[in-house]
Amino acid sequence: MQNQAQTIQVCESCSVSSLKDAVNQAKAFDTIIVQKGTYKEYNILINKPLTIIGKDYPVIDGELKGEIITIISDDVTVDGLFIINVGTSYTEDYAAIRVRKSKNFVIKNLVLEKLFFGIYIEKSHHGKVFHNKVIGDAIEEYNSGNGIQLWYSHHIEIENNYVEHVRDGIYLEFSDDCLIRNNVSALNLRYGLHFMFSNDDIYQDNTFENNGAGVAVMFSKNIKMLNNTFKENWGTASYGMLLKEINDAEIIGNTFEENTIGINVEGSNRIIYKHNNFKHNGWAIKVRGACYANQFTENNFLYNSFDLAYNSKINDNVFDGNYWSNYTGYDLDKDGVGDVPYRPVKLFSYIVNRTPETIILLRSMFIDIIDFSEKVSPVFTPDNLLDNNPLIKKVTW
Repeated sequence: MQNQAQTIQVCESCSVSSLKDAVNQAKAFDTIIVQKGTYKEYNILINKPLTIIGKDYPVIDGELKGEIITIISDDVTVDGLFIINVGTSYTEDYAAIRVRKSKNFVIKNLVLEKLFFGIYIEKSHHGKVFHNKVIGDAIEEYNSGNGIQLWYSHHIEIENNYVEHVRDGIYLEFSDDCLIRNNVSALNLRYGLHFMFSNDDIYQDNTFENNGAGVAVMFSKNIKMLNNTFKENWGTASYGMLLKEINDAEIIGNTFEENTIGINVEGSNRIIYKHNNFKHNGWAIKVRGACYANQFTENNFLYNSFDLAYNSKINDNVFDGNYWSNYTGYDLDKDGVGDVPYRPVKLFSYIVNRTPETIILLRSMFIDIIDFSEKVSPVFTPDNLLDNNPLIKKVTW
């Protein structure tokens, strides 16, 4: 017959005064309550099903010596700790908290500061990471780690986390069927979100703001990106989102605002872009080649310097029924659709792609003239890249 689960109290004056000792003494499915205080310990190995709860955010201080908590058991919950001073190494990816080869875990209500890697999930599945605050102090990429990292993991829910000042805010590699929702990833050195070789994932209602290069989505399929905000990612190599070798995806209801490039896309096919706002970007969308059978419908292109840059004469993508703030056509039959097709690729965009220095001519009369001449008789831009049904009013949804 299974023993009744016990509760172990940890505090300075308790019979158990360290989290490590509590874990060693506990039996499977016990609960450990860590009282307010500072506990200087690291390499805490959780090797049995346990619930660990911090009261009033007790501080677990790793004193920069290495990894702080490592979970190698199923059915572990860690809740309400303030973890600081993770060790830095060039050979080991030390984390504030790592989950290895485990399932049914919950990591919640943690505050992580002075870290190398924050929360590192490897070869684990069916877990939840929610309501955590991960605040790094990364200055250079080579000696900083990622905020929340998934590696060879699946069916993980990452929700309501706040991540800032790390290398990549949220990073996934070989991680399928994950849900990433309601997170804020801002002020990170490289990417707010970075994922590769990860399929059937959903990214929803997140904010990626003021990151070094924006968000990078690579070598993945069947991704849904819904209602996210990509904002203020500025710089010569920066964008709201980079898509590279992405197939069969849905990009719906997102806002791309004040980025050097809203979406930078290469080698990506059969993507549905719908109900997105592209607002005050340098380029709304930059297509770098090998992109086929994509559909752009019912999007708003609002006051971008360039709506679209395209580096090919061949177009196999559909642009239909979008609103373009630069559209100057008319609607005589008042059906809400412009009577003249809109040509989103401007000759000047083509010129800037080849000779970036010409950007200083952006607002000159000369540019208006060459764009007009190309609109009348396309020579350099794809002649079939048209929105035949440009909307007269902004799309609302």
